[in-house]
Amino acid sequence: MELLTDEFFMNEAMKMAKMAFEDDEIPVGAVVVCRNRIIAKAYNQTEKLTDATAHAEMLAITSAANALGSKYLNECKLYVTLEPCVMCAGASYWSQLGEIHYAASDPSRGFSRVAERLIHPKTKVKSGLMSDESKQLLDEFFKKLRK
Repeated sequence: MELLTDEFFMNEAMKMAKMAFEDDEIPVGAVVVCRNRIIAKAYNQTEKLTDATAHAEMLAITSAANALGSKYLNECKLYVTLEPCVMCAGASYWSQLGEIHYAASDPSRGFSRVAERLIHPKTKVKSGLMSDESKQLLDEFFKKLRK
């Protein structure tokens, strides 16, 4: 079985972010990977679902838990195009994600600006992969929104 790279999975999350962009949602995408296989994909749908909690990470975590039939995702990796907010970091804590990989930092609402303790102590966190691409998509979205 071919081992897929972090770049491959982050690129899949970027595809989800682009779908959000096309749906006039803040372009954030997420995928959950378990044993080198994508088990959940999602993008922000707060407008579509009129639900402030419908962030890409929340939807992906719920979908992954359903796919595995378990509330714990300690063997899973979350790839997300923007640093998780406090709510999503809390959800990752309770689901005990094995790893979180995020692209762009979120200086105003990212969890790391508030409290690193929001992430489960056993969860590995990696950042920066495809950060430029993610930031460019977000900047383009907000520029379009302001017109």
